[in-house]
Amino acid sequence: MNLERLIRILAGSLVLLSVALAHWVDHRWLLLTAFVGFNLVQSAFTGFCPAETLMRKAGLGGGGTSCGR
Repeated sequence: MNLERLIRILAGSLVLLSVALAHWVDHRWLLLTAFVGFNLVQSAFTGFCPAETLMRKAGLGGGGTSCGR
């Protein structure tokens, strides 16, 4: 699986998880959704993706980039 797909799976999972936690636990979990959204927007403008950097260091992903580099 390439890095772009892993990033999308991670971002989507975190958004769904935070919405569920906000619904059943505490509304402040929506801050996680805002954080994920902010990172997606900043990576579109800067080309820097923190999740991509961490996944590369962990040896995940078979190639490709997620931030348009």
